[in-house]
Order: sequence, then C-alpha cells, then structure tokens
Amino acid sequence: MSAMSNTVDEIHTSGSLAEKAEIFHNGRGNASSFPHSLFIPLRAPLLAPKAHKIRTTLCRRDRSQKESENSPVQSSLLELIPSPTSPLVSECLSPWTQGSPTQVIKVYNEDNTSRAIEVPNDISARDICQLFVLKNNCIDDHSWTLFEHLSLLGIERIIEDHESVMEVLSGWGMDTDSRLYFRKNYAKYEFFRKPLDFFPDHMVSITPETNGSVDHSQLIQTFLKSSSCPEIHGHLHAKELSRKSWKKLYFVLRRSGLYFSNKGTSKEPRHLQFFASFNDSDVYTLLSAKKLHGAPSDYGFCVKSTKCSSARDLKLLCADDEQTRTCWITAMRLLKFGMQLYQNFVQPRQKQKASPMRSISENSLVAMDFSGQRSRVIENPSEALCVAVEEGLSWRKKSCHRLSTHGSPSTSQSLATSIGLHLSQSWFHGKMSREDAQRLITQQGLIDGVFLLRDSQSNPKTFVLSLCHMQRIKHFQILPMDDEGEVLFSLDDGHTRFTDLIQLVEFYQLNCGVLPCKLKHHCTRITL
Repeated sequence: MSAMSNTVDEIHTSGSLAEKAEIFHNGRGNASSFPHSLFIPLRAPLLAPKAHKIRTTLCRRDRSQKESENSPVQSSLLELIPSPTSPLVSECLSPWTQGSPTQVIKVYNEDNTSRAIEVPNDISARDICQLFVLKNNCIDDHSWTLFEHLSLLGIERIIEDHESVMEVLSGWGMDTDSRLYFRKNYAKYEFFRKPLDFFPDHMVSITPETNGSVDHSQLIQTFLKSSSCPEIHGHLHAKELSRKSWKKLYFVLRRSGLYFSNKGTSKEPRHLQFFASFNDSDVYTLLSAKKLHGAPSDYGFCVKSTKCSSARDLKLLCADDEQTRTCWITAMRLLKFGMQLYQNFVQPRQKQKASPMRSISENSLVAMDFSGQRSRVIENPSEALCVAVEEGLSWRKKSCHRLSTHGSPSTSQSLATSIGLHLSQSWFHGKMSREDAQRLITQQGLIDGVFLLRDSQSNPKTFVLSLCHMQRIKHFQILPMDDEGEVLFSLDDGHTRFTDLIQLVEFYQLNCGVLPCKLKHHCTRITL
C-alpha cells in the first residue's frame, strides 16, 4: 500500500471537547431546581398502588387530544408491513417499570429555548418527540425529529426514532459541549417515497462487478435485505492526517463498510483500502465544513465511532454538491439500521390507519346559505366553493378594516393592514436573512416544497418566498402592487394578484404557477 493510502486511513480533524453535558440525576434532588413551568415530570419515582390505572387514563386523554388536532392522514405510497396496533401514547410510554431509574435532560429548539424533562433510562427518541408534540399542542405529521448536536466539533446527526437517548448521552463523555435539538425534518424518511431523488443512477449499482443502472423500484428493498449487496460509488474529498489539505478519492460503499481506491476508480479487492464500518459508527453532517475544517465545499460529513474518545478519530469527507452528500448519508443510514428504519417509517402510519382521526360528526357537515330570510342547503359543489371563496375575501376585508382603525397613514393603510393578516402564520418568519432562511430550510429537510416567507432585506416594502426544489433553495421576491388604492401582492409581475400573503400561499399550495413546485411543507418554529 502506498504511503498516501495509509495516511488517508487515519483521517481526522482537530479540536477539543469542552463542557459537561447538562444531565441531572433525579434521585439526588437536582430536578427540584428547575422552575415548575419548565419541568415535565413523566413519572414519579415511587408509584402508588393505583398508579397504573391513573396513568392509563391519562394516556387515553392525551391520545384523544392529539387525535383531535391532527389532520387526515394521507395513504402511504409503500405497502405497509403488518404489526400489532395499540394506543399511540400508551405504547410510547411502555415498558416503563416501577423500578426503572430516571434522569433529567435538556432539549433545545432552533432559537435555543430549552426545556428540562424527566425521563426513564430506556426512553427512545420517538418517545421524547411524542411528549413534546403533545406538550406543545403540535400537529404530528411524523416529521418531528431529535438531533444530536456536537457544538464544539460543528457536527450533528439525526437520532433515529428507535435509538435509546441515554445511550447517545453516555457517549458524550464528561467534557462535551453537546445538545439535543427538537425540530422538524421533512426529509427523514422521504427516500422511502421518492428514491429517485436520493439515489442518482450514476452512483448506484447492485453488485460490485458492474456500474449498470438500477431498478429504483427495487433499490430500497435491496438495501433492506441482508442477502443482497447494494453499492454506492463516486468521488469524495477526504482530509489527510495532521494536514489541512484534502484529497479527492474514489470511494465505494458496501455492506461490509466504506472503502477508497488507491488506484483511480478500480474496484479490485487489492486496490480497495478500508476506511470505516458502521456497526459501531455514526454518520454526521458538518455544519460549517469550509470555515471549521477548510473543506473544498460546504457539503461535508464525517464518520464518528460511538467509542470515539478523541476528535482525532473523526474521518472527514466532503462532496461536491448536496445531492451527492445526501446520497452517501442516506445509504449509510440504510446500511447501518436496515429494516428498522422502514419499521420507524411505517409504524406511526399503521397506528393512524387503525385509529382514524376524523370524527363521525364531520361527515354530516353541509354548506349553508344564510343570506336570505330563510336558510338553505347549497347542494351544488361549484356554488358552495364560490360561496366559500367570497366568505374568505369578505373576512379579509373586514379584518383589514378593523386593523386600519389604529391610525396608520392613509397612503400605506392597505399595505399595513395586509401585513397584519399573516404575522400570526407559522410560515412567516419576519426579519430573516437569506443565509438564515437557507439554514432553517436545510435543517428541516431539503425536499421539494419546503418553504417559508420572510421580509426582504434589500427592500423593506417587499417580501421573499424561500423554496426548496431539487435539493436547492431558491428565493422569489413578492412585490406589492397598487391597484386603484388597494395593495395587491404578486410573484409574476402582476399577472396573478392576491389581496394578502395568506391568499398567495393558499394559491401556490394548490398550483405551481411560476414556481418550480407547489408549496408543501412550511418551516415552523416552536418555543419549548
């Protein structure tokens, strides 16, 4: 083997670990120091004789509250594997026992607000997400995710739904500067629905002997079967040991691990050098690859051993574009966890299928007309739609009139009142820079249709729609236009006009128009 091969095999990054993670032990009274409003006790250390019955009642109540808030579930694009159904929250909280110890941990949000929760040692990432969804009255669309964020190293990763949170915390050591983050990630399981977007033909082959095209309808099944051998291949930049330089090498990912070729693009066994395995390692995303590690691009990721005691054990890699990085990271997740990822994907959908969210009373709702002396049922669907649109426009005009009575100048009255209508919408993020918008969308999933609206930084009187399409983020300026004293908003130079931003968003959620795709998932933030 060449000296270069041996050097790259010990790829690492520099850096040191900092402060102790904020994990507190309930048994010694530490939990009592948290304010009551920020403390979520999940169970008492000692249960009363009737505690099991009381806890079951609470679970049913929480489940009914959650079901009333959720929207109707869309049918899965994949055939669901059979599994026993059970109540959502009660299953989430089992199998806690009277004797299991508890700890208090902190979970953070994007704006660095945090909440302390007392949890048992066997709690999973999905359990914690479910608890925060219920506590914050969020709509559970299965995109809420727990992240492991290592601040000092500038890396983070998804904690898979089935993973034990305490095992993750135990790997931080005593002097880490690490956090758990709770936020949305729409791309977490999107590769099960649209594998073509995640696995380009030129990077995938089924067997090591050929680079031929792959039947993408069978690609995911190939990853999930232990008997088959999927393969990801392509060029990546790798950082050398004790140097700031990066070398571009040809990598091959197989079930046995990640390898690089020491002779061009050869895949012969004698030319492949072992790089990393994933039985005891995890793949992380580099948050600032260029700034912190001097990478050729910002599409960096790394392989970190779960038993890593030093930052020198990190193996840093960098792709040339987002699609390439996403392909490598997704394939590594599939090879490491296999069928368990698919179980995580289909399990909540099976529960929703078994427990429909829609109540019986909703089936009897009809459109009514109360404009005349006698009310009547509107049986024509087209007429009912027109009436609904007119009611919405009338409501907006009345809202604008109420807001305009607060003394804004007459020349900007219509604009000011239009602004007031969307300030409470979760997709509107106010004064946010382009860089922050791109970061938030990237964090919440680079899939088609993820979007947010914000104030324009270059022109304070306009707005910007930031939208993800084909794993790229594009920005569209929304211009206010004067139409006989009324301010309207447009994305296409006035061809399509809207009375306010709410109407604009609702239109593009149903129609592409000038956009490359429909608005599907809005970036949202919650305060824990």
